[in-house]
Amino acid sequence: MAGGLARGLATAIGAFLIAGPGCLAGPPSPAGKTITIGVDLPLTGGEGRAGETTLNGIRYFVQRHPKLSGYNVVLDARDDAGGASPDTSRGLQNVKAFVADPRVVAMIGPFNSNVARAQIPVANLAHLALISPATSSRCLTKEPYLPTLLNPLRTPISCKDAGLPPPGDLRPTGVNNYFRLSATDELQGPAAADYARKKLHLMRVAVISHREAYGQLLASSFTARFNKLGGTVVARQEIEPASASTADITSFLERAKRAGAQGVYFGGAASNHGCVVRYQMATVFEIGAGTPFLGGDGIALDPICVRDAGSNAPGIYATVPAPDPEQIGSAERLIQEFRTQYGRPGDFGPYTIAAYDATGILYDALERAIRAAGGLPTRESVVAELKATTGYIGATGVIGFDADGDSTLRLLSIFKPAGTDPRSGWKWVDTVSYTAALPY
Repeated sequence: MAGGLARGLATAIGAFLIAGPGCLAGPPSPAGKTITIGVDLPLTGGEGRAGETTLNGIRYFVQRHPKLSGYNVVLDARDDAGGASPDTSRGLQNVKAFVADPRVVAMIGPFNSNVARAQIPVANLAHLALISPATSSRCLTKEPYLPTLLNPLRTPISCKDAGLPPPGDLRPTGVNNYFRLSATDELQGPAAADYARKKLHLMRVAVISHREAYGQLLASSFTARFNKLGGTVVARQEIEPASASTADITSFLERAKRAGAQGVYFGGAASNHGCVVRYQMATVFEIGAGTPFLGGDGIALDPICVRDAGSNAPGIYATVPAPDPEQIGSAERLIQEFRTQYGRPGDFGPYTIAAYDATGILYDALERAIRAAGGLPTRESVVAELKATTGYIGATGVIGFDADGDSTLRLLSIFKPAGTDPRSGWKWVDTVSYTAALPY
């Protein structure tokens, strides 16, 4: 999803350091051979801070490696938000500019799945590789939207059923040119189910979701995994997102409690005031951590969720389809060095190290492509070398791509609010790994 996480960061801290087109990585390169990497991120507006801290990871890698096989590396960083939310039209303008510039060999980004949906077909026709550190919508790379074994009804839900174009429609050449480091959304529900059963030891839960594709995906995949682990969903309720802030679900919660519910899983977004459900739970269930409330990245790290939950914010647990690099030993030294150079706490964000790794993976592919070509590589060869990535040793772990361009390092993080004050932030709780095997 990425957008839910970014909204939370932006609301909590605010945007800073505006970057525009043609932004160089460090001092201008000396005259000579150059190779240009395009970057598309939300650098202003509500998600500007999240985009800037992501860009900082890219910049930091290039600052440490200003040359690649004899070429000076230049970053052309462009904003797809324009002071507001990430915009597909701006994303299209940016990727078209990259396509038109023969010096641009690949692009890092975008940050948001809806922007990726607009950009992939244009880049695909031009054989331009895109590598994203953040997007998580499954339909960017895979069918179905909801796999059979993650649907309690044991039928697949296609991308078209979810109102999204299938991956094949995004790739007119028939060749994949899109790669990403984040896990995909259908793994968020299972990760929460694993945490609920194995760490919180819940046996019976209620499930509530917004009546839209994202919320239903989370709710269904949680239910399927929770059932597989021996748990029982004792009650199920859907809410219209537009009325979530005023909907009274007290009678549903009372029915769930009578059925033995020990907690609630919620599929939806804090931006639609989904965490009002948590506030209402206080009138029926034990307040706080005694009755857990779990959800996905639609609520994770978002101060709106903490505000809406009020005094019942403790006991909220939410997944993010990416690792927390600060919990990974192999990233510790890099993070320390980054903070020494950048100085301000606000320069570092959840996707800074993922962006650093994405840049390193692209460098690795470019180096192989340059060596094979004996000079500036074609865009097609860069795509082919990214596709061949299987064991890149990054700060977050050993990374490769499957046949669809998804990362084989599948790590999801779980966070909880640090307190009842929306300004207090969220704390990492646990990591769930599906690298060795998928949960379905």
